Amino acid sequence: MRPILLAVLFGTAAAPAIAQNVPVPAAITTEGVPAIPAALAEKVRPYLENRTAAFQGWDPKSHGMLIATRFGNAPQLHLVAMPGGARTQLSFEAEPVPGGQFAPDGSTIAVVKDKGGDEFFQICTLDAGRLHLLSDGKSRNTGPVWSRDGKTIGYASSRRNGTDSDLYLVNPADPKSDHLLAEVQGGGWSFGDFAPGGGKALVEQGLSVERSNLYEVDLATGRLSRLNRPGSDASFENPRYGADGIIYLISDTGSDVRRLGTIDATNGFRPLTPAPAAWDVEAFDIAPDASFLAVVTNEAGLSKLRLIDPKTGTARAVNLPAGVITGLEIAPWGDIGFSLASARSPADAWSVDPKTLLATRWTHSETGGLEPAANREPELVTVKSFDGQAISGFLYTPDPARFPGKRPLIVDIHGGPEGQTRPGFLGRGNYLINELGLAVFYPNVRGSTGYGKRFVGLDNGPYKREDSVKDIGAVLDTLTARADVDAGHVAVTGGSYGGYMCYASAIRFGNRLQAAQCTVAISNFVTFLENTQGYRRDLRRIEYGDERNPGQRLQLTAISPLTHARELHIPLLVVTGGNDPRVPPSEAAQMVAAVRGNGGTAWHILAANEGHGYRKKENQDYQFLATLAFWQATLLK
Repeated sequence: MRPILLAVLFGTAAAPAIAQNVPVPAAITTEGVPAIPAALAEKVRPYLENRTAAFQGWDPKSHGMLIATRFGNAPQLHLVAMPGGARTQLSFEAEPVPGGQFAPDGSTIAVVKDKGGDEFFQICTLDAGRLHLLSDGKSRNTGPVWSRDGKTIGYASSRRNGTDSDLYLVNPADPKSDHLLAEVQGGGWSFGDFAPGGGKALVEQGLSVERSNLYEVDLATGRLSRLNRPGSDASFENPRYGADGIIYLISDTGSDVRRLGTIDATNGFRPLTPAPAAWDVEAFDIAPDASFLAVVTNEAGLSKLRLIDPKTGTARAVNLPAGVITGLEIAPWGDIGFSLASARSPADAWSVDPKTLLATRWTHSETGGLEPAANREPELVTVKSFDGQAISGFLYTPDPARFPGKRPLIVDIHGGPEGQTRPGFLGRGNYLINELGLAVFYPNVRGSTGYGKRFVGLDNGPYKREDSVKDIGAVLDTLTARADVDAGHVAVTGGSYGGYMCYASAIRFGNRLQAAQCTVAISNFVTFLENTQGYRRDLRRIEYGDERNPGQRLQLTAISPLTHARELHIPLLVVTGGNDPRVPPSEAAQMVAAVRGNGGTAWHILAANEGHGYRKKENQDYQFLATLAFWQATLLK
């Protein structure tokens, strides 16, 4: 589409012969994407300038907070000395430094950093604005976890063969001390915690979202001792030692939802939270003196924080704004830190005094001059699917006084599939609702987390996979019957597994949709499984199916969007990361080629310096503006 036509679509004045357009970032190449008028970027600009503050932990020396936020092109680490204090930048990398953790004595910070989104993370320490490499600089390294004396970092690395995540130890003061602790099999291994006094550590073996194993490892010999009983079809997450050596963790043993409890090799898992519980425990931490546990539950997508006395089970609820909590950590002096995001507030750092339960907001992240309280809260909508299974999601609608009547709808499907869309801050996405008057629905189809392990298993394997796609049909039935939704102007979008759902929905329900925007999307399950990085391949086979099995291979091929590309007749926008280790860019290339080969419309954006989703601001901005152009040319025409 020519720039002058886009200018008309965007409501700008008559375009001159040579229109000014948004520059394409240097790392991005496009196919079929028209020039984007600079006037659009000016309209949208305030929505591009929001930021967040992700709580990372406490500084033992200053009693300040370590946060990750962005002031340039990529997130970096900052220190906030007090509530409302200035954000003092600590890292200064070209690539994102999204997280870090202070040593117990506050002497240094351990961070992980990759290059261009390739997820081959390296373990480093941060001192005086510089990163100092601890890992090998080549393999994929995850963690790190500090020992309690600050003399050891435990982490997992794929350096032996690129597939198995072996366990390593290193003294950060002496990088040459880096050594293998234990060889293991599988890519899902990670450190959990070091025992008080040293000598042992907890490590997890993740097999799927529904299954894991928990071990203690002897730090002198590398010997692993299993804590959960053999044959346990359950998950064991976030293990932590209490000051008395008791091991606390989250598990769904004997329950459909995840509960907080304790475990030992003799007695197994013993829940502390009541059974049957209604909602998942999603995070917890232990006070240094073991006087209380800070516990976060996920209740219909909203986080609830309670302080529990481990001896009596007495719970005290903390009064917080409705939202989503991440990054929970109790300081050595007892204060509880975390990030909290909501529809009307970007993620910001907060603390709670455990004695008074007083909550204090430490950061007030900018929102481009816009008033975040003006954003509308989403509506929780429940849908009965084709087989009677209830699914739900969050519907954001524009102000009916400004945008009366039936509104165009975008259905935005999360990835995972072991994930959950929750009512957080939409950032750039608020432009769609507040300025264009669109309704946006975020469904949690079967296979989503947050609703119990029965629900998360409803889409497992190649023979149940399309049941989640059928859920989108039920979503369309329910939402297009509403008085405030325009059934003639509906589109779908999604990323990663949600990108597969985006393709599949565009094919199955193309007669009810106007367009589809699919990001880092699986187009062929067989080629995806064959080409995804080795360290994650077996984990994905458990979820999707095993392409080495002839019968499953046939079914995986049959349900793949690429197999049905000739049935995709609506316009398509595909977004790809050139360094994506999860869904390689070949998945996008083959789908775009097939759609175009069949005479269809496919815009394509490829960022050579990004991975599984864009993290650099200039690329994020361009992607959003191009997506707006796509919606204007398709959904809103």
